Amino acid sequence: MEMKKETLEQIKHQMKRVKAAGGFYAKRLKHIDPDDIQSQEDFEKLPFSEKADLRDAYPLGLSAVPTEEIVRIHSSSGTTGTPCIIPYTKKDVDDWAELFKRCYEIAGITKEDRIHITPGYGLWTAGIGFQLGAEKLGAMAIPMGPGNTDKQIRFMEDMGSTVLCATSSYALLLAEEIEKRKCADKIKLRKGVIGSERWGPKMRARIANELGVELYDIYGLTEVYGPGIAINCEYETGMHYFDDYLYFEIIDPKTGKTCRTGSSASSSSRRSRKKAPR
Repeated sequence: MEMKKETLEQIKHQMKRVKAAGGFYAKRLKHIDPDDIQSQEDFEKLPFSEKADLRDAYPLGLSAVPTEEIVRIHSSSGTTGTPCIIPYTKKDVDDWAELFKRCYEIAGITKEDRIHITPGYGLWTAGIGFQLGAEKLGAMAIPMGPGNTDKQIRFMEDMGSTVLCATSSYALLLAEEIEKRKCADKIKLRKGVIGSERWGPKMRARIANELGVELYDIYGLTEVYGPGIAINCEYETGMHYFDDYLYFEIIDPKTGKTCRTGSSASSSSRRSRKKAPR
């Protein structure tokens, strides 16, 4: 994507702020003067932060504010090493809720909906992210969390859930259970918002057909808020993201170079950077 002038200014402002805060970012940007970054090309020369860098900052080395301004932490699973602890300020939480609300709106979800949330809560960003967006939207959140399929289906029936938030595997399990119990006529689901796992077209079609819902694929990662930073729409042509909050790049992992719009790489990965508050 082409970087807007205002985006570059936001990024430079953010770099100055976190560099002045000390800690991880001060070390990472030690030999970089943000005022020397005058173009998108200059920005693309900046070093990456790798997963190992985030692990080495454990526990709170990624903080760019005094500890008393941190209102919550989230964490990666740590299944492949030291977990990455991500601290959140009140502004971070509010911004995340706004982004998630926008995702719901792109999916055609309104405050009239009843949003049935099955992803896990706790250190994982999933469940609480879905809830934040629902509350910001003004819709009823039904914070079920994972498991207990009997209770899930009962609450879908009794509470009149209209939106299912789930991983693809659990959405499929629920679809199979609803079919097995012959209770589809009691279920009022009309949309599904699915994230956290990879899923292909066949699985997508199966879930949509068995639940009788429109499906939306939501994107996120622990290191940048969590789910809710991008979503597809009814036309299913790709993810919509919010460039007043985030700047995305597609990186060729073999060369480390940024892929321009319309170009291709053998196996590209997405890099996103959180910009300065508006």
